[in-house]
Amino acid sequence: MQNFEYCCSTEIVFGRDTENKAGAKVKQYGGTKVALVYGGNSAKSSGLLDRIKDSLSAENIEVLELGGVKPNPRLSFVVEGVKKAQEFGVDFLLAVGGGSVIDTAKAIAVGIANPEADVWEDFWSKKTKAPKSLPVGAVLTISAAGSETSDSAVLTKEETHQKIGCSTERPVFAIMNPVLTYTLPRYQIACGITDIMMHTMDRYFAHEEGNHFTDRVAEELLKNVIKYGKAAMVSRKDYEAMSELMWCGSVSHTGFTGLGRQRDFSCHKFGHELSGIFDVAHGASLAAMWSSWARFVYQDNPARFAQFAEKVWGVEGGTVEEKARAGIRMTEEFFKSIGMPICISQLVGRVATAEEIEKMADLATANGSKKVAVFHPLSKQDMMKVYEMANY
Repeated sequence: MQNFEYCCSTEIVFGRDTENKAGAKVKQYGGTKVALVYGGNSAKSSGLLDRIKDSLSAENIEVLELGGVKPNPRLSFVVEGVKKAQEFGVDFLLAVGGGSVIDTAKAIAVGIANPEADVWEDFWSKKTKAPKSLPVGAVLTISAAGSETSDSAVLTKEETHQKIGCSTERPVFAIMNPVLTYTLPRYQIACGITDIMMHTMDRYFAHEEGNHFTDRVAEELLKNVIKYGKAAMVSRKDYEAMSELMWCGSVSHTGFTGLGRQRDFSCHKFGHELSGIFDVAHGASLAAMWSSWARFVYQDNPARFAQFAEKVWGVEGGTVEEKARAGIRMTEEFFKSIGMPICISQLVGRVATAEEIEKMADLATANGSKKVAVFHPLSKQDMMKVYEMANY
């Protein structure tokens, strides 16, 4: 086992009706004036928001509502949210939603705690962790991004189409009731399945050897997501399936599935630029790029891809090369089976122009001044080649 440092401090409150504990948990962590961050109307129409507000009211906690978070969370919403929260005297952020909502809450928490700083220029554009942050709690409604347990958040700057992740504090607690995911559209569930898998696969494909337990954890998590992902696509009210996906989503982005290895996250970088330019669903952007990336890099370590094929997909027989290619193909087929795109035209409705491809590669590599990822460090020209492979 290789050296690593690991700490996941988020308290997990898992199971049916756990959202009713939100007020007690906020009080436990010192919240008295809470910014309640959420997305669209579903949190309201389902009655979830009212249940959470009732639980906060029962603890005499004042509430500022910050609704309207969009997918691919916007910097402009964060800036406005910081201003409103400061005026209200917020001392705690409670996110009700999925990754976009939780990432937004994390960014607002950073902005409030560092009033002299510019959230984007001082932290996100430099990828520098803020010295201070208000505490954040989460009530999860989408199994996907893992932001409820992660130490990072992603923001999009609308004017420049930049989508950047930055280190943050982990939420102090995450309330996870799988029933809250029953009303999600199947496409959103499929995007979540893809994101969960990718958080593990972006850690799994590495050159470090000897992390056997980490490998087994990652492989079993992937098999579990594939199994219960198929079940969830059949019935969104399958509690067993939805609960397995919810827990796998959280574990996949705690870092536990990649201990002893460097994180690659090249596919996330490809996807971030696609969603920054085209405003597409994050999980779908990952599916559209993964197989093209894999075919571009697998010969750097075909044995790793062969192990993936054997352990996750049950591939037997054949050469290392044949197994590696089979694993890539079977992953691609799985994405197709759950309705995910496997190329750019399926993702955005057309092929990207040469100018768009170059712009995305420029954004990813700071105009060609740096390389992306570690499994196969990608130059601007490499990024363009992979985008072109997926551009059909």
